[in-house]
Formats: sequence, C-alpha cells, structure tokens
Amino acid sequence: MKKNIDQITVDSFGDEWDRFDQSALSDKEAESIFNKYFSIFPWHKLPENSVGFDMGCGSGRWAKLISPKVGHLNCIDPSSSLDIAKKNLSNLNNVSFFKESVDSFSIEKNSQDFGYSLGVLHHVPDTSSAILSCTRRLKSGAPFLIYLYYAFDNRSFLFKLIWRISDFFRKVICTMPPLLKHFVTDIIAIFVYLPFAKSSKALEKAGLRVDSIPLSFYRNNSFYTMRTDSRDRFGTPLEQRFTKKEIEQMMQSAGLRDIVFSEETPYWCALGIKK
Repeated sequence: MKKNIDQITVDSFGDEWDRFDQSALSDKEAESIFNKYFSIFPWHKLPENSVGFDMGCGSGRWAKLISPKVGHLNCIDPSSSLDIAKKNLSNLNNVSFFKESVDSFSIEKNSQDFGYSLGVLHHVPDTSSAILSCTRRLKSGAPFLIYLYYAFDNRSFLFKLIWRISDFFRKVICTMPPLLKHFVTDIIAIFVYLPFAKSSKALEKAGLRVDSIPLSFYRNNSFYTMRTDSRDRFGTPLEQRFTKKEIEQMMQSAGLRDIVFSEETPYWCALGIKK
C-alpha cells in the first residue's frame, strides 16, 4: 500500500523547524496566534483529564499551550522536528511523542477525547484519507479541529492572481538547497511580508478595513513569525488548497458532524464532531 506521505516535504519541514524552533516567539504572540486557530474549539465539552492528539506537531508550539488544558497530549510528527518538540516540551510531564505519519500512527482507534491538525494535512498526497485516519482515533462525540490552506474561494480575482504569481515562485524556491532556500525566503519576508503587514497596520489605524489586503494577517505579528511563515509557504514542495465546501465534504466523509468554520483569518479553520 502506498503511504500517504511525501518524504521530500517531510524533510523540508524538519529543516524548517530546525531553523525556526519558535524559541524566539514571545508567549504573548504565541497565545494570540493560538487563539485565532482555536477560537471555535469547544473546550467546555472536553471531559476531565481528556486525552487527545496533535497531528503534525512540528516544533510543539501549539502543544505547549494545549498541554496545560488537558490530561494528556500525544504529539505525532514524521519529521526530525519531533526532536525540537521534545526539547521545547521537556518540562511537561503529560506529553508523549510518536515519530509516525498520519496513515500509520499507533494511537488506538476510538481512544481519543479530541484531536487537532493545524497546517499539516494539505501537505500530504491524500488529504481526505488523512482526515479519515485522524477521525478513526477519536471517540464518538469527540471534536476534531483542522486548518487547511484555502482556495481563495472568498477572495477577489486580483487576490487569486497575486497568489498564482507567488505560487510560480514557490515551485522554484522549494527545489533550492536548504541554505539558499532560507536566504531567499528571508528576502521575501523582508520585501514582501513586512511591507504588506506594516501597510495594513497603518491603514487599520487610520480606520480602514484591511482584511482583503494580502498578508494583512501578519499586521500584528513579529518579523520572526513572518520569516517562519515565508519559509513555510515558499519552501514547502507539496501544497494543496481547498474550498470551504470541499473541506466540509471531506470532513463529512470521514464521519464528522456539526461542522463549523471560523469566519476569521486564517482560512479555513473547521471543527467537526465524530458521529
């Protein structure tokens, strides 16, 4: 059976998190970003001492904030970034680590009280199958939170055109050697991310809405986060994008119900409950 994993992309993420281990990310900024992703998560529905999983934990930046809220957290990642997560979470005694992929991780089926996967499952060959694999590990009634790159289904033609141009450059940059890739994506952070973010911030202070401006999401973020996400966006070989409807259909096919979407950036964050 062909594995649902792209090894070149996995290796790319290992390199990314080795460089950006999130040690320079302030607690305040980490919590602010975390709250945007988890704004629709039903914390009040989790049982006491709940057990759940973080699929594609990377450096452990979200696990660090989740673990104090739950009984036990299983962190899963197929890349070398799991070593970074172990280091970053070494002071926590309620976290386990699994260097495994989404199609073959060893968490028992129907055993988890919750699960989440943020910015990961659009980087595997078969996203629908990956969602199903995650859902199978959940107990009935357990919530699953997912963040997948959106297909700009709520954006203008001009916005989509800008993305198409950027994606042309991504397909070139992602093939570069690691050092050159880091250099180029840092340049993009300086001359693209930073100007758009600062301009959006200035326009917002002037009383204008800036949500339709590309990269306005970063207007309150540090340059470190911009560098991290520039490397993530332009340095990752395999990337898929989905409309809101496509995500809903994949979640329904995986056995999730009561699906809701966050209407705030980043798009799309969606939550479903296992039937």
